Amino acid sequence: MIDGSMQDYPLTLDKFLHHAAKWHPDAEVVTAREGGGTDRIGYAGLRDRALAVSSLLSGFGVKQGDRVATLAWNSQAHVEAWYAIMGMGAVCHTLNPRLTAAQLADMVVQSGAKLLIVSADLQPLARAIAERVSALSLLLVIDGAADAQPATCAVMALEPLIAGAPGGVVWGDFPETTPCGLCFTSGTTGAPKGVTYTHRASFLHTLRCLQADVMAIRSTDSVLVVVPMFHANAWGLPFAVPGAGARLVLPGRSNDGASLARLIAAAEVTIGVAVPTVWLGVAEHLEATGETLPSLERIIVGGSPLAPALMERIERVLGVSVQTSWGMTELSPSGTVAPPHDPQRTAAVSGRPAIGVDLLLTDADGVALPQQREVEGHLRVRGAAVVDRYFGQNAPATDADGWFATGDLARIDAAGNLVITGRAKDLIKSGGEWINPAEIEAVVGALPQVSLAAVIGREDAKWGERPLLLVEMQDDALSDADLLAPLRGRVASWWIPDAVVRLDAMPLAPTGKIDKNSLRSQYGSA
Repeated sequence: MIDGSMQDYPLTLDKFLHHAAKWHPDAEVVTAREGGGTDRIGYAGLRDRALAVSSLLSGFGVKQGDRVATLAWNSQAHVEAWYAIMGMGAVCHTLNPRLTAAQLADMVVQSGAKLLIVSADLQPLARAIAERVSALSLLLVIDGAADAQPATCAVMALEPLIAGAPGGVVWGDFPETTPCGLCFTSGTTGAPKGVTYTHRASFLHTLRCLQADVMAIRSTDSVLVVVPMFHANAWGLPFAVPGAGARLVLPGRSNDGASLARLIAAAEVTIGVAVPTVWLGVAEHLEATGETLPSLERIIVGGSPLAPALMERIERVLGVSVQTSWGMTELSPSGTVAPPHDPQRTAAVSGRPAIGVDLLLTDADGVALPQQREVEGHLRVRGAAVVDRYFGQNAPATDADGWFATGDLARIDAAGNLVITGRAKDLIKSGGEWINPAEIEAVVGALPQVSLAAVIGREDAKWGERPLLLVEMQDDALSDADLLAPLRGRVASWWIPDAVVRLDAMPLAPTGKIDKNSLRSQYGSA
């Protein structure tokens, strides 16, 4: 007997753009211009330009498996570079422009990239990187002209070369397990580590995101992607949005409230994706101007815990439904997402995992808890788009059963929803006992007068560490005693912070999370 068979169809990321170009050729990619206005192109035109960029990269010596770095904002040209690099089997190493030249140079040295694609306004930073990385031979400038400043390597504008590109590059001519991306973790609690994405993992991650109880993107949607392409795959949206044939809306470098409100109105955005601090800026703009955004239906937030008062304010001012989520760079990055329009949604709940990712609660030693619901434990995860081994390391990042330790403390409720309760590294040891800052932050952050709250351990001669509360206020009407009063009866009395520090602006990491490393360095000493 001879069994039948199915076609060999490698799960490579170029297929998302080919699909969009064939079946949704006129669906738009919209990019905000500095100072107002937008640039627009259909998926068919974008696919042709990305193929041209691939042929140019090939002419510059880029081969399958080579790393090509990008230092750029969310724009049409950056999307073209992504597909050009990944489509030809090279690896797109995204660099975060909010890091220092020394930090970025160290990452480029590790990746071995010889070519860097850079947004025009980031050329000074790119040149500073090139001064530290002798192997960098070429800076290709997008979204503007190459400046005339001296550099240690060649500098060329990409746009004038596209029309004369020789063509002939074939996309997807490699196994689906081929690496496609490289991103270093944010390093908010430790040294950054490189995470290598593969075509197969990112393809399956995209299919998971498109599910109805996850991001649920429709061809009729207009999706604003504020989450940066330079970190964690922009949550997979540069693949998912073309995959659905929806309009892809990109803000460029401007993500202030006024600029985003203008772009949302111009592109008739229905879904927006960004960290909570971005939506706070939009809400403040609307409150100040009285504007409304009638097209916007829902927003997806992640990256840091969302205070209940902020969630209520965002939903009320923007007129949207908020979907909370949890993920990590190591998860490509989506782990869980609250379903759209869920009447039971709360700021603390991050939703259930979709098929393709699984969760496990363990004790501090990695032993699975006998009960997995309604108890707190250390969160582990495994799945098709979860890291197995960090870039440049021989040792696996998982345990013997394939579980990756996230470093998060979590609880899974009776309905299977994930609630992140803290970071293991953030725990404060006071008098030999542990204090969980996240529980304190959740209570204080629920006060409507508080915009952002953080708790760190401060050195103490008697107790080793004592909790310190730091707040960014929306309204300074509350005294320190008022801020601490809601904690009484909600947490143990010895958990209550000894002092309060009011900040004009909470320090944020390059990915929008509260930067506790910075807070500890400034306020952690006695």
